[in-house]
Amino acid sequence: MTSEQNPAPETSAPTEPRPGRLTAAAALAGLEGAALVVGGAYMLVAALTGHPDNRQQAITGGVTLIVLALLPLLAARGLLALKSWSRGPAIITQIMALPVAYTLGQSGGVALPLGIVLGAVALTALVMLVNPATTVALGIRMPGSAKGPE
Repeated sequence: MTSEQNPAPETSAPTEPRPGRLTAAAALAGLEGAALVVGGAYMLVAALTGHPDNRQQAITGGVTLIVLALLPLLAARGLLALKSWSRGPAIITQIMALPVAYTLGQSGGVALPLGIVLGAVALTALVMLVNPATTVALGIRMPGSAKGPE
């Protein structure tokens, strides 16, 4: 067989460079995922080595945070790989972060700056994820842009 009969498989490398907004959105999602892992690990360690009011609740909270971290971490990986499916989980993560940021901001004290930072990160990532350059880079067609039969 010749190479013409058996062509080489296409590579998945993008033909255009990844937009900076997309890379930044992936970094923010990854940062959120890493923060959830750190928070969950902290809760687990504190539950196992300290004296929490309710050890079972602390362990459950720590495991829950680590499991929740999978969504933004997988979304970040997909965004970096230019996978169109990854935008949905990334947007969901940012939408879920907004009420958390609001609650942190309302509690005052040490949580106030955390709420402000989380809110800023979530809003920034949302803007980057819905940007037309991001949509095009991920291969997502805008409504009405598909050419149908005339």
